[in-house]
Amino acid sequence: MTTLLLAFDLIGTFVFALSGGTLAVRQRLDLFGVLVLSCAAAVSGGIMRDLLIGAHPPASLADWRYLVTAMVAGLVTFRWHEAIERLRNPVQLFDAAGLALFAVLGTGKALAFGLSPFAAMLLGMVTGIGGGIARDLLVARVPVVLQAELYAVAALAGGGVVALASALHLPQQPAMVVGALACFGLRWMAFRHGWQLPVARPRE
Repeated sequence: MTTLLLAFDLIGTFVFALSGGTLAVRQRLDLFGVLVLSCAAAVSGGIMRDLLIGAHPPASLADWRYLVTAMVAGLVTFRWHEAIERLRNPVQLFDAAGLALFAVLGTGKALAFGLSPFAAMLLGMVTGIGGGIARDLLVARVPVVLQAELYAVAALAGGGVVALASALHLPQQPAMVVGALACFGLRWMAFRHGWQLPVARPRE
């Protein structure tokens, strides 16, 4: 199980790093900028989670495989960005996949550290949205989580499935798969169809 969780964590790191690298290429950053944005998108959420639950040092800094995975994704994006851009909305696709994986893995890790299901669900959301916030702020863009269709809500939904399964003493592995699929599906459908929470509309 530990090996499986590590594999999913590294996959999430890779796809989130792809979203950061793709955005960096669109902003015409140099190679160093692409690598910085890839790493920021990939590990920022996990670092915030680990600091909050007292896991020192953060996993992405203690284990070299996380940063190497993020940098490999950045190099892949830098070298083959034209092929990646041929995909439909690649930033949103990779971002949704990374959000789903990190939300459920973050919730699972918080539960393993003894947090309540509700607190674990919130930390799963932080794990999922933290990288996207860091990525967007580095290119002076309003973070997607503050304006996009059901971004944080999708992360809460994915983490909520894992937290609920823990509260009901149900197996965690199937719950994490269901939670990841729920988060990805909700985020992708919201993006495709414009589902969103009510938007503030100040009086003119």
